[in-house]
Amino acid sequence: MNQRGAGYSILVTLLAFAIPVFFILLPLILFLGYSFLSVAQGTINYTLTLTNYARFLTDPVFLPVFWSTCILCLSVAVICVALGYPAAYFLTTLQGRWRYIMLMLMLVPLLMSYVIKIYAIRSILGQNGVLNSMLVGLGILAQPSTLFVFNMNAILLTLTLLLIPFAILPIFLTLERIPQVLLRASDDLGASRFQTFLRITLPLSLPGITSAASFVFVLAIGDFLTPQMVGGVSGFTFGRILYSQFGTAYNWPFGAALSVALAVVVIAAILLGEQAGTQRGLSR
Repeated sequence: MNQRGAGYSILVTLLAFAIPVFFILLPLILFLGYSFLSVAQGTINYTLTLTNYARFLTDPVFLPVFWSTCILCLSVAVICVALGYPAAYFLTTLQGRWRYIMLMLMLVPLLMSYVIKIYAIRSILGQNGVLNSMLVGLGILAQPSTLFVFNMNAILLTLTLLLIPFAILPIFLTLERIPQVLLRASDDLGASRFQTFLRITLPLSLPGITSAASFVFVLAIGDFLTPQMVGGVSGFTFGRILYSQFGTAYNWPFGAALSVALAVVVIAAILLGEQAGTQRGLSR
């Protein structure tokens, strides 16, 4: 019976490790291997080469688009955290079931289709959309503007609206774990609410902030559908380049090299967020 139990435990452990290895680690290894191949006249050449990485680093198009996409996604992360923190803080001030009812209402957009949400946002930001109609009606604009659609501004606004729930949730969970005894002690010592927030709430919620920022950044930088639908010609991001390499260009080795470069940034963002949260936890 003990041997059977031990064998069952080993089997469960192997299955637990096999699933992430097969679905995560193996595809990453395949992408890394593909990145050292090349394409000639529509046929993959299996001779190992660094041509793809040299092209990425020396071509005047790819590297600037890569850095501009990183800056765009970093801006999205900052805006999502700036808007999501007050919402998460407001949720923690609610009592009883209302706290979780409001949380569920804020997370309802996650249950909707991603494409439908993009179409809805595009109808709001479009030249004949709700936003332009409101601005013209209020006399702020003389005529509808193209500032909010088919450019980088549209991508920034759309990604922010789509990803802000992913910033609210980790911040809310961190704020909810702050011991209430610390807040009551601060109040008993004569500190104002603002002083309590600056000296206790904000420092203790920094792990949630870093987690939210890294989470949003990773989701934004890997998104190619949103730039495709609302970016237009001037809203060209690194995700669209990746999509074109695996699609119309049919250059999988070069697309794999670009994916490896993107994966390096994603892993770095995750590690930085984890390190910042860990250091903050140790400092407490």
